[in-house]
Order: sequence, then structure tokens, then C-alpha cells
Amino acid sequence: MQRNPAVPTILVTGCNGQLGFELRRSLAPLGNVVALDRSGCDLARPETLRSVVREHRPDVIVNPAAFTAVDKAETEAELAFAINGTAAGILAEEVKALGSLLVHYSTDYVFDGTKDVAYVETDAVNPQSVYGKSKLAGEQAIAATGAQALVLRTCWVAGAHGGNFAKTMLRLGKERDSLRVIADQFGAPTTAALIADVTAQIVARHWLAGDRQAFAGGVYHLAAAGETTWHAYATEVLRYAKAHGVELKADPEKSKPFLLRPIRCRRRGRRIRGWTPRACGRPSAFIYRTGSRACISCWIRSFRNSGQYAQRHYPGRRFRHAALSHHAVCFEATAAGI
Repeated sequence: MQRNPAVPTILVTGCNGQLGFELRRSLAPLGNVVALDRSGCDLARPETLRSVVREHRPDVIVNPAAFTAVDKAETEAELAFAINGTAAGILAEEVKALGSLLVHYSTDYVFDGTKDVAYVETDAVNPQSVYGKSKLAGEQAIAATGAQALVLRTCWVAGAHGGNFAKTMLRLGKERDSLRVIADQFGAPTTAALIADVTAQIVARHWLAGDRQAFAGGVYHLAAAGETTWHAYATEVLRYAKAHGVELKADPEKSKPFLLRPIRCRRRGRRIRGWTPRACGRPSAFIYRTGSRACISCWIRSFRNSGQYAQRHYPGRRFRHAALSHHAVCFEATAAGI
């Protein structure tokens, strides 16, 4: 395939996942989006990736595909490392050979959760799970190639397609009389739509507009502003759904918190301090609660129309507009439709 500099080719892996689905939408105005699912680009078979990339010769590769089953990774470590580690490195090698750009996604699980405040990009990594170690292996493999690459760490992601915590809480809220939810882990629920929109703006600024200085290659944290706990998140998901006509067996006000450790040992988990963009010249208002309410509304509409919940997520309590990460840059959307 010949490359057309006027119409960049953007290859998206995992196009049917919760983030891949949103990326197909957000990247469409920017160029020719080649959206591949597992049948067309199987990261579980890293040896096949080179031929896929060389066939399409993309100007940008966006790689949301990943092994994300945290518990399952403990018993399927080889597969997790193949998808999250080896495959990421191969994509980076091919990107370097083409002189293209790689946008890759990582996770807060590369940290150990012992820090009392939110993590920033320069904090030492110390993954405690196979999943976290496999994602860190991907980060390191990408860095070792010297390719032009941006690694975006995010957390508590929910999207229109695929499973997530909030959708599980809605399902359980309809099935059970009461719920018990962890109350001593903190994070910032971040919608797949937000991640996809920020990614599109990065591609527009970094690649299409040729502003390589706006985002130097490396690791950035991307998460919605604010914070909540899993328990508060679940409570507000159920409360909002009930207020909008969803019949629940579980009473949102009686969901039961439980702690994984004594209260005096409370820590903030792996919460990362993220950043959000400027859109249309106005500071972003992507506090997690805002995006999550839109998600819940989407689920409710889908439930009423088809009997199944669709995407999007919502959470709870202490929220404020987070400061920009020390490593990040506010930017304007530069592409039509963004």
C-alpha cells in the first residue's frame, strides 16, 4: 500500500474493544482509519504483526488492544506477556522503520499502590501483578526501540463496548438485594470516549500539524479529574440509574462498604494524576462525574431499547478539577470534527 501524505493512514488495533470502538469514531475525521479486530491483527501471535503493518504502512498506529483480565493473567502469564509486552515492542520496531508514530496505552497497575497521593509519570514503577508486569514490559519494549511513541497510562476505564465495573454493578443491582463493595481503594473513573478524544487531539497536533514539540515521546498519565472509591462509585451508579427509572433490587443507599486492610492503613491505591485537554478554547470540564453520568444515560437507553446495558460509567463524591500533570501540555483541537 502506498502512503498518501495528504490523507494519513491510521491503523487501530482491537477495534471492537471498549476503547477501540471509541477510537474509530474520534480518529475518523483525521484520515484513513484501518480498524482491525483480532482476526486481522492478533497480538496473541506477535510474529504475524510485522506483515500486517507492512501491508498497510500506516502513518500512525494506535494500539488499544491488550490482555486486560487482571486475575486471569495470573494463570495465563505467557499470553499476557505476549500481548501486552512482546507485541507492543514489535509494533514499535515497525513504527520506527516506517518513521511513523505509535500511540500505546498502559495502566496504573505498573505502580504498587503504596503512595499516599496520586502518582505522576516520574514515580518509580513496581507492579505487583502479572498484568501490571506485562504492561510494564510493553512500556519498556517500546522505549528500547527508540521509536517515536507516546504511552498513555490510564485507569478505571469504561466504554460502550465490553465489560466494566459500573456495568457489573448495574447488573448485580438488578439481581441482588444488597452489594458489598471495596471502600478503601481510590481512583478516577475515566471514560473510553475521553481517552479516544484526547488521542485524536494528540494525533492531530503531533502528526497532522507537525508539532512534535507539543508531545515529546514518552509516558503520560491520562485520567479524568477528581477521585472516588469503588464503593462510592457503585453507590452513585445505582443511585443515578434508579433516579432515571431503572428497577433495582439493591437499595443504593444500603450498599455495604468493606475494607481490604485496616482503616488506619488506608492508602490511595494506584490512583494516577492525569490531565485533560482544552477544547474549543475552553478549559476542559472532564471531571469524572460529568463523563460518567453520560455513560449511565447511555446504558439506560440501551437497556430500555434492547434489554441489555450498553457502555459508560459513573462515580461518586469528592471531585474537583485536577491540576495538569507536570509532564503534560494543554492543547487546542486542530482537526475538523474534534
